[in-house]
Amino acid sequence: MIDNILIVSSQEQAIPTFVSLLKNEGCNNIGSVKNGNDAKRACLEKEFSLIIINTPLSDGFGDELALYLLKNTGAAVMLTVKNDLEVLTEKKLLPYGAFVLGKPLNRFVFHKAVHFIEAAQNRIVGVRNENVKLQKKVEDSRIIYRAKCILMEYLSMSESQAHKYIERQAMDLRLTKVEIAKNLLITYDS
Repeated sequence: MIDNILIVSSQEQAIPTFVSLLKNEGCNNIGSVKNGNDAKRACLEKEFSLIIINTPLSDGFGDELALYLLKNTGAAVMLTVKNDLEVLTEKKLLPYGAFVLGKPLNRFVFHKAVHFIEAAQNRIVGVRNENVKLQKKVEDSRIIYRAKCILMEYLSMSESQAHKYIERQAMDLRLTKVEIAKNLLITYDS
């Protein structure tokens, strides 16, 4: 379920339609603004999962806003455009990850689009979480490597001796290798 949605529409009468469609999809926390500048301000104050831009806006068509949002937020961006502009707008924005729908909106197509965006967002969250884990693993490896270098320099150990020393200390003291490495850095690197 997508939460924290922002609707950007200069046409106030369209907002209740979008809210109704989104609530039918089980979406919550739906807000709205009237133009691109207000959308940018709202994104500074809050993180959104999905931003729907109902073109045209009072301060521009909406495609430049979409590009800005795609580059500066983690939100999925959907543009609704007149049918005759759908292909042209899609060619411009699809490479950046925007989702473009023609108007008048088809409920079934909107339903599919929201579910596709939800699936894509879930996949992105999974990739981000995996990236965080990998970054931590790399950082832990760097710390352990620095500790090995210190043991090699100060205690004249070989790399394999330093490695075994850290492993043995971790086992004996029931700490992780990273904790042992950090303690060695504190002791010898000061």
